[in-house]
Amino acid sequence: MKVIFCGGGTAGHVNPALAAADYFKKQEDCEIWFSGAKGGIEEKLVSRAGYELFAFPLAGMSRSLSFSGLRQNLRAGQNAVTAVREAKKILKKVQPDVVIGTGGYASYPMVAAAQQLGIKTALLEVNAVPGMVVRRLSHRADCVMLGFEETAAQVRAKRMVFTGSPVREEIVHCRDAEYSPIFAHKRPMILSFWGSVGALYMNKKMVDFIVRTAREGEFNLLHAAGASNFKWMPDEIREKGCDLAQADNVDLREYIFEMDKAMAQADLIICRAGASTLAEVCCAGLPSIIVPSPYVTGNHQEKNARLLERAGAAVVITEGECTGDKLYETAQTLLRNPDRLRQMGECAAKRARPDALKRIYDAIKGIL
Repeated sequence: MKVIFCGGGTAGHVNPALAAADYFKKQEDCEIWFSGAKGGIEEKLVSRAGYELFAFPLAGMSRSLSFSGLRQNLRAGQNAVTAVREAKKILKKVQPDVVIGTGGYASYPMVAAAQQLGIKTALLEVNAVPGMVVRRLSHRADCVMLGFEETAAQVRAKRMVFTGSPVREEIVHCRDAEYSPIFAHKRPMILSFWGSVGALYMNKKMVDFIVRTAREGEFNLLHAAGASNFKWMPDEIREKGCDLAQADNVDLREYIFEMDKAMAQADLIICRAGASTLAEVCCAGLPSIIVPSPYVTGNHQEKNARLLERAGAAVVITEGECTGDKLYETAQTLLRNPDRLRQMGECAAKRARPDALKRIYDAIKGIL
């Protein structure tokens, strides 16, 4: 089977594709390629995973009606047209059996080109609210795979399958594996991150959280800042009187590549509410504090987060009400209540879909 996975912009669009690609290769002899945007996080993640990436110069659409926003949309449209044309050349050369889009504007050129050439296409939408690319291309796709059953009413497609959101197998089984300790001193550990590209506003709040964590020494903290935030955070933390070199309970990183190792040792997660992230949290059976991003289509992150909150698996704090101190005190309260943490983790595990990769594989085989 020859497959092109396409998606990008955030790890939430790339990691599900990588998980599926690895699973497909275990099931049968496959030739697999990826497609995305030049300069996107997919360039780093896909190359690290050992797959070839076709990268196009692309830009996201602006929701602003200002002159600059309209100019950006014009440029994005021109880039997309050029990318579709280039994607057709690649498709004619590679001749894949199927093209699978996993979301983000970076998935559009290859899926659109495949549909125009009559090649089988499938879309994976892991969020509760479908993104623009899925809404635009779903009616021509041979199959749309959904992370949430509630999404079905918002999608036009000739075939829809509920698969859940795919999670890498090493994360599904991380709580059963043995890893070297991240911290020398055994304390409860918080794992925190705001997405693959970071979130400036939330990392500003995280500075106060980190300073207080280092000062009070009650728990360990592993935090991924993202590439741009990692450049300024250590200096700002130092200006507030905290020397990270002396803080043995804080590990600040640009990105966490071994997420299975981090989740295996975490007692509590602090994160955004991208569906891929929440799927990993649930598969690891971990309690979480979620601060949904309000800067997404249809406010879908809060809808994702509220589903976990209603299930008893998470505490949700909106970005507007979140401060470094509120985040710290919420985490502190939870870590001081092991019974509640355990119950939240059990509730999260009940929401997990560990068979999502098999469902996706079966759906693709079904359209072929």
